Amino acid sequence: MAGIGGIGGRALAARLGRVGVWSFALQRLTAANAAAAMREFEHLGYPTVWMPESVGSKEVFAHAALLLAGSERAIVAPGIASIYARDPMAMAGGTKALAEAYPGRFVLGIGVSHAPSVETRGHEYGKPVETMRAYLDAMAAASYAGPEPAEPVPLVLASLGPRMLELAAERADGAHPYFVPVEHTPIARKAVGAECCLAVEQTAVLSTDPDAARRVGRAFARHYLALPNYANNLRRLGWPDEDIANDGSDRLIDAVVAWGDVDAIVARVKAHLDGGADHVCVQLRVESSADPALAGYAELAAGLLAL
Repeated sequence: MAGIGGIGGRALAARLGRVGVWSFALQRLTAANAAAAMREFEHLGYPTVWMPESVGSKEVFAHAALLLAGSERAIVAPGIASIYARDPMAMAGGTKALAEAYPGRFVLGIGVSHAPSVETRGHEYGKPVETMRAYLDAMAAASYAGPEPAEPVPLVLASLGPRMLELAAERADGAHPYFVPVEHTPIARKAVGAECCLAVEQTAVLSTDPDAARRVGRAFARHYLALPNYANNLRRLGWPDEDIANDGSDRLIDAVVAWGDVDAIVARVKAHLDGGADHVCVQLRVESSADPALAGYAELAAGLLAL
């Protein structure tokens, strides 16, 4: 019987590829336009596409099904499915249904989300590591009446701090740090060990104009800097409150959002890979949050996919 998790971190790393796409815009597009974007990502050569589940977004399994149905080869990975959005049996059942329908093309990324988001959903935010551990136990014990997938479904945990990174190494195939500067990556690699797949998100703006690039980057970053999980992670890395406050200093924005020409963005992704990441999913931001930035991903493809 195939379960969730258990293909191993090295196998997952090989499946994801070195560089992928991370896109908020997909949830703002019609199903037809999202499918067209997926096909373009495939055509450009990106092997994996990540998308979010935020409050008020498309439900993540319905969204993943649409993206998988609208494309042919790319892996689809939630980054992340909130454990507060569905009970463990529903999470396990949705995962297995997609994995059976699209063999080898679905990776389950799950996380504890954030207290404000969880409270908006009507739940109480529990202790992150303890809550996740209990959820994983319940998922593993969940019954499922549908046909089992042919192989275990890869499992990735959203992980920032040392304890969640250690849990990812213990109970999952991979860890998915998000909104992190390069200095976090070697710390994360040390925490998860050699076998766990480390899949790091890197936000980027393809612009050589510092003011324009930082404007787009800061508009993206301000939401995350207001969330304790991300702010506390930056503090653990030594960033002082004066850099985190007021939507982030230029120095901090430059650290978490890569900007510049193709070479600059490729260099930032390479720095994560050199620091221990197996896979870097690039979230290319432009002025409109509904723009999947296909032209930018096309411009970056040769450099990124050569890494």
